[in-house]
Amino acid sequence: MGDAPVNWDERRALRWMVVTGSFISLFALALLCVVLAVVVLQFVPLFVEAGPAVAVVRVEGVIGSTDGDLFSGPGVRSDEVVKRLDELKEHRDVRAVVVRINSPGGGVVASDEIRAAVLRVRASGKPVVASMGELAASGGYYIAAATDRILANPQTTTGSIGVLAVIPVVEGLLDRIGIEVEVVKSGPLKGSGSGFAPLGDAERAILQDLIDGAYEQFVAVVAEGRKLDEPRVRELADGRVYSGQQALQLGLVDEMGNLPEAIDRAAELAGLGEKPRIIEDRRRSLPETLFSARALGAPSPAGVAAGLAVDRTAPLQYLYLGTGR
Repeated sequence: MGDAPVNWDERRALRWMVVTGSFISLFALALLCVVLAVVVLQFVPLFVEAGPAVAVVRVEGVIGSTDGDLFSGPGVRSDEVVKRLDELKEHRDVRAVVVRINSPGGGVVASDEIRAAVLRVRASGKPVVASMGELAASGGYYIAAATDRILANPQTTTGSIGVLAVIPVVEGLLDRIGIEVEVVKSGPLKGSGSGFAPLGDAERAILQDLIDGAYEQFVAVVAEGRKLDEPRVRELADGRVYSGQQALQLGLVDEMGNLPEAIDRAAELAGLGEKPRIIEDRRRSLPETLFSARALGAPSPAGVAAGLAVDRTAPLQYLYLGTGR
């Protein structure tokens, strides 16, 4: 009997299946390694050396008490920043903290919670320096005003000292699509600002009173932090923004400089030598790491405004919307 004929088509198909399977397996293994590395980094600090150090805490994006949304990006949660600052307050190796701010601000309460945590760090004897990035306006400036020293880039956008509330009125839209909303309430002012009808005079007066109270608090915080008279702060606090250079001339920041200079200044205030050790622990959740604002694109002012239109967790905002005010 002769040898069976070789089926070259089957051999080629088998070889192709082996190569393809190997490639898929290697790709899956590499992806698994990346996922495991990201998960591990959530629980392991990026720096584990011992010795005196300057810690960097980042406040980036819209400040809120909850996670960001599709429109405004992930933002920054006040409870996470507060927790980190309180940890650093107790960390024996941390001698100073730099708060890196790249934020248009956000919720009044969320901004104030971070400010209070900054003051606790300072009360422990550790200096805190603010480093302003592209944007450190409204609530971002509110936090910076609580630090020992503020450094900004000449082209930083800052200021926007003031308060706003965004209430979308959907009455006309509902009429167009044929939806009628009935609200049963216990009193004439219950449900104010729901958006199902324009604000009445009494409702507007109540909201304006809340805004005025938050504004007075903002003015007092800036006056205390910057050692300025309140009348002078009111002149500056009409909602307008300033460049970093203008803010320096107005006494709203202390000096020009970027993050490296802010770290050096914090080390100097803490009595550390040149080139201090830096602790920058930026642990992120897996979904946030894979689908962060950097991956999806930074939020636009219009996106922030759209996000506010559906945000009911923070009716009052120390927030800059990118329109000059």
